[in-house]
Amino acid sequence: METIDTASICKALGDANRLKIVQTLSGCEKCACVILEALNISQPTLSHHMKILRDCGLVNVRKAGKWCYYSLNCDTLRAFQRFIASLDCTPAEQECVAGQCS
Repeated sequence: METIDTASICKALGDANRLKIVQTLSGCEKCACVILEALNISQPTLSHHMKILRDCGLVNVRKAGKWCYYSLNCDTLRAFQRFIASLDCTPAEQECVAGQCS
């Protein structure tokens, strides 16, 4: 995953409403109306948040008539999970010099 992609995902997830949207979409596709009820926000506000989540690749949209159905983009989410899993906390007793831990 590119650094710029990771940064845009982190920025998108830096908003409490967008975190709630991602949690709401975990496991299954949801209609925008269900997300609106779960978050108690206006439709224009939801559209704003969904655009940010779509732009960073975390969310897919499927239109059926006048309805929009949203789901998590599993490929992007898995790549982001791999990035997070690659991070490692250095134990306090180890000393790192020039990127090398001893």
